[in-house]
Amino acid sequence: MGVKIDLNGLGVIVTASSRGIGFNVARELLKRNARVVVSSRAGDNLRKAADELSSYGEVYAVRANLLDQRDLENLVKEGWELLGGVNALVWNAGNVACEPCLLHEANYIDWVEAAALHTVAPGYLTTLLVQAWLEKGMRGTLVYLNSVSIKEPMPPLVLADVSRAGLVQLAKSVSRTYGKRGIRAHSVLLGSFDTPGARENLKRLAEERGEDFEKTWEREVLRRTPLHRTGRWEELGSLVAFLLSDEAEYTLGSTVVIDGAMTRGVNL
Repeated sequence: MGVKIDLNGLGVIVTASSRGIGFNVARELLKRNARVVVSSRAGDNLRKAADELSSYGEVYAVRANLLDQRDLENLVKEGWELLGGVNALVWNAGNVACEPCLLHEANYIDWVEAAALHTVAPGYLTTLLVQAWLEKGMRGTLVYLNSVSIKEPMPPLVLADVSRAGLVQLAKSVSRTYGKRGIRAHSVLLGSFDTPGARENLKRLAEERGEDFEKTWEREVLRRTPLHRTGRWEELGSLVAFLLSDEAEYTLGSTVVIDGAMTRGVNL
C-alpha cells in the first residue's frame, strides 16, 4: 500500500454515516488522522457506529434527520462546538423511501422527498457552512458523494438520479464563487460499493423479477465493470482524503468518477 495522506486533525462532518458508504468513509478519514462527526437519524445505529469508529480516532456523534431544517442547523452548530471548528463536509445520503421504483410508480410526495434529500439538504448545509467560513475568514472544503447513475441513468433510481444531478452544479458554483476565498467543492460519482443499502435494493429488484439474488448481484453489479468487483473502501477513502487535502486545491469544482469503468460514456 502507498503512503496515506495525513489529514492532520482536519475537522470533518460526514452525513448519513451510521452504516454503508458514510460509515466506511468516516472510518477511512479517521485512519488518516481526521477528526470526524458522524450523523444519522437513527439514534441506536449512530451510537453503535460511533462506538465502533472510536477505535480509529477522535469521533463524535450528532443525531440528524437530513429532511429536517432544525436538525441540519443543529448538525453544523454541534459539529462546530465538538470539533472546535468545521473544516470540511462530506455529504452522503441514503435512499428515497420508494426506491427502487420506476417513474410511473412514483407519486408527488416521492418527488418532494427526493428533492429535499438530494438537493435542499446538501444545498442548505452548504449555505450554513459557507456563511460560517466567510464570517470567520476560514478555508473550507465540501465533497458531495454522488453516483455515476446521473451520467448513465438506472431506471429504478430515477428520483435520485434526477435530484442528485444538481450536486455537480453546486460544486462548480461554490468553487467559482468562493474559490478565491479558499472555499472549494467537489462532486464524486461513485460506482458500485458493497453496502447494506445496495444489497437491499438489489434484493427488492430480484424479488420483483423472480430471480435469484446472487445472480442479480453478479449481473447488475459485478459484471458491469471489467474488474468484476465492487469498489474498495481504501480506494474511496484515499480519493476523499486527497480531495480534502491542500494537494487537491487546483481540482476545485471538479467532478471525479470512481466506478471501475462501469459507465461507458466519455465526457470531454
